[in-house]
Amino acid sequence: MGDVRRAAHGAVATAQDHLRVHGRVARAGMAALGVSGPIPRWLYAKLGRRYPTFVITLEFAVAHAVVAGSILLLTLYVPMSLDEFLWILLVAELVVGIENLFATRLVAKLLHPVTAWLNGSREPEETLDAWTALAALPTTFVKRWGRASILFSVPPLALFITFELGLPPEMGIPLLVVGGLGVLAYGSLLRFFAMELVLRPVLEDIAGDLPEDFEIVDSGFSLKSKIMVALPMVNIVTGVVVAALTQGGGRGITGFGLDVALAVVVAGTISLEVNLLLSRAILTPLLNLRHATERLAAGDLTARVAVISADETGELATSFNRMATGLEERERLREAFGAFVDPDVAERILEEGALDGEEAEVSVLFLDIRDFTAFAERASAREVVARLNHFYERVVPVLTRHGGHANKFIGDGLLGVFGTPERHADHADRAVACALQIAGLIQVVYGDDLRVGIGVNSGPVMAGTIGGGGRLDFTVIGDAVNTASRVEHVTRETGDVILITEATRCLLTRDLGGFEERPSVELKGKTEQVRLWAPLEQARLQPDLEPISVGDGLRSGIEAVRRRRRGRFR
Repeated sequence: MGDVRRAAHGAVATAQDHLRVHGRVARAGMAALGVSGPIPRWLYAKLGRRYPTFVITLEFAVAHAVVAGSILLLTLYVPMSLDEFLWILLVAELVVGIENLFATRLVAKLLHPVTAWLNGSREPEETLDAWTALAALPTTFVKRWGRASILFSVPPLALFITFELGLPPEMGIPLLVVGGLGVLAYGSLLRFFAMELVLRPVLEDIAGDLPEDFEIVDSGFSLKSKIMVALPMVNIVTGVVVAALTQGGGRGITGFGLDVALAVVVAGTISLEVNLLLSRAILTPLLNLRHATERLAAGDLTARVAVISADETGELATSFNRMATGLEERERLREAFGAFVDPDVAERILEEGALDGEEAEVSVLFLDIRDFTAFAERASAREVVARLNHFYERVVPVLTRHGGHANKFIGDGLLGVFGTPERHADHADRAVACALQIAGLIQVVYGDDLRVGIGVNSGPVMAGTIGGGGRLDFTVIGDAVNTASRVEHVTRETGDVILITEATRCLLTRDLGGFEERPSVELKGKTEQVRLWAPLEQARLQPDLEPISVGDGLRSGIEAVRRRRRGRFR
């Protein structure tokens, strides 16, 4: 009897050694795959387009170690001879080999969009298809191949082992099927998570070409599902292995069934509570971060995440809050900048920095309030500022609606530019239509209390940022600007509200009511006389003259910057 006990313990020790060896083999195999290190990126750099098929084929080979370990575990419950062990191992590994062959073919089919991308097909739609196929590959494979494995691998192996070991069919087959399903589930989990990890270098590469506005298609398992499936399965396998190693071998197929049943009960009751708590501890901070990100994407820069833990999720929440704070501060800077600089100009300067001078064909509108100096002498400084602000709040939006921008406020004067930085072929039409609408608007709002003079001229200018000592200003320089200012001054002599130059009139393509020529005059600084034109019937100008819109965007003031900024977060 003692000899039998010693032999049984020797068999258990041998099986334990085999399990430890196979455990080391499995861990070495996973390390070779680089699951926990930089090896995948190195392999991807070396293998290029052959990398996905190579690493998945290598990862599938781990299934041979899982099956070998499972048969060794079975020897702890059911005594078997060396010949029986080798026959069972041979048949099992043969079944796994055939399964891997067909599984590899399925993966190659699922990887077709990825292969095409790696071979150079990188149009936006092809890139998105490749990323979607690769991100969903582990889930798609497990769903499609799991059913085939259940039907074609587990039952035949259970039947073969039952009759090879001479077990009662009514007990052996059901229990071995249950055990086979457990092994299959454990192997599928290994494949799933290993596949996710080893494919990440390719996903990172493809992600670099994805459009910024792409959306993830929900085609995989949620993080909660992964936790709630993986942890119980690990508990079941661990429970069965521990029971086999601690209680000794030779307890038969009934002992195997009892250990499996107890492991399932423990995983479904005692361990379930811990699994739920763990999943909640991980998912709650992530869900909070997701909701805050959605608010941020919608333009709410006050979105913040409550820091509810001191682990990595807490660090992630802190990083998000710092990012949101930085974005909010930058948006305040944009708002302040947009209040002092035209939104289009502000946007370009913030994106490109100082704008190098570039030549542009533009139309320049120069506006000046008549007799404002006399008013300023009689009024207080507060009244002067209030009057100017009231005036410009009505004039600047008209300028913006016609596609121009207020380049400079010169006390009671305004320099408007059409054609830069946003180019318009019809800049002359825009400038004159804007002048007509401003004149009509002032006539309606102020009547005889406030009069203006407006000069419009067209020509080439240099446009760009000028300054130094940390101070920059976007401006336009050229004879066209000086001429517009001189033309506005002539309106005081002719009594007209608006005068345009011959250069502007020749560029007009729109019927703006007709013009009447005024006597040519010599302008200060000009060697030749300039022909001037005034709109007909200026006293009957209407403030609701149809504006020349800027496409879809009637942008004005700070709201233009805000809308554009919100659009970037989406």
